[in-house]
Amino acid sequence: MTVSNTATSDSLADAAGVTDRPAYERKAELLAETSDLRIRALDALPAPRAVRVTQPLGTERSDLVTTSRREVRDVLRGEDDRLLVIVGPCSVHDPAAALDYASRLAPLAHELADDLVVVMRVYFEKPRTTVGWKGLINDPHLDGSHDVREGLRLAREVLLGVLDAGVPAATEFLEPTSPQYIADAVTWGAIGARNAESQVHRQLASGLSMPVGFKNATDGDVQIAVDGCITAASEHTFFGADSEGRAAAVETAGNPDCHVILRGGRGGPNYSREDVAAALAVASRSGLGGAVEAGVVVDASHGNSGKDHVRQAAVVREIAARLAEGERGITGLMMESFLVAGAQNPGPLDTLVYGQSVTDKCIDWPTTEGLLRELAAAARARREA
Repeated sequence: MTVSNTATSDSLADAAGVTDRPAYERKAELLAETSDLRIRALDALPAPRAVRVTQPLGTERSDLVTTSRREVRDVLRGEDDRLLVIVGPCSVHDPAAALDYASRLAPLAHELADDLVVVMRVYFEKPRTTVGWKGLINDPHLDGSHDVREGLRLAREVLLGVLDAGVPAATEFLEPTSPQYIADAVTWGAIGARNAESQVHRQLASGLSMPVGFKNATDGDVQIAVDGCITAASEHTFFGADSEGRAAAVETAGNPDCHVILRGGRGGPNYSREDVAAALAVASRSGLGGAVEAGVVVDASHGNSGKDHVRQAAVVREIAARLAEGERGITGLMMESFLVAGAQNPGPLDTLVYGQSVTDKCIDWPTTEGLLRELAAAARARREA
């Protein structure tokens, strides 16, 4: 094992109150014979607080985050009759294209604000079924160099740019440490289908400052998402890191604003009226109340459309029609959308189609604009019904 910063070892020894340095070093050598045998390197990262101070949120952005979190919470709890729409790229790989998308979304979101609460997908971490590109934070150059330090800087830069455009941001939390660097700029968070049963992610959600959606499991099991909400609403103590990057015992108060996301599963879609009613019945039996019982968020992508962007648009239209008829069990909708339809394989930016996803297939911008207008009309019709 190698440590990229030898000062780190010295500071740890000092923090532990070591007085006999030679004895300490001998013990460290013995430890190295059995420890970290498969660790190639440890690259020290800047402390989260240092990153946030260098790239500050500022008053105006902070006000937008605070206001939009409150609006999202009210919609999810049924206290605001608008529809929450989480829309944007499957993942951010090109900061310029992401900010281009935000600049188009902002005026439309403002225009439709009487009927929709629009939050942009700004996803930096991608869970993989096996292996593959794991997102902007992990590999910002898309070349396997894994420049995580630059990835964290870019991720925060993108979030601040999206907020400057006037659009709140949503992201999926995958690594338990990364929220320390970016969560202050996030309005809505998600725990993905692969992690909804993870104790680590449930504990993480219990301490996050924004509403968090738990997706049903990859096999379609909704109970796992409900259990995630119950767990995250509770107090927890667990291992983590503080804002200076030091190991810490984290104590949380619990997050009362967690809710269920229906994303389909291996058995097929689960966004039908019957599926929504069944999910709400599971939530009701939990006794948790709040956003869990008020309604579900439907993810029109993933298992609900077979990751087919054409089918995804059809799913959105089906749901819009049901909302217009007065259906009340759906409080939000998720869409994967980018500037150009479809997807391409990851690679160096100068070889890629500008504004096209490098992960899941996305709906293009013109189609997205039309769908958002349809959803706004549906929300108005539901209100009148």
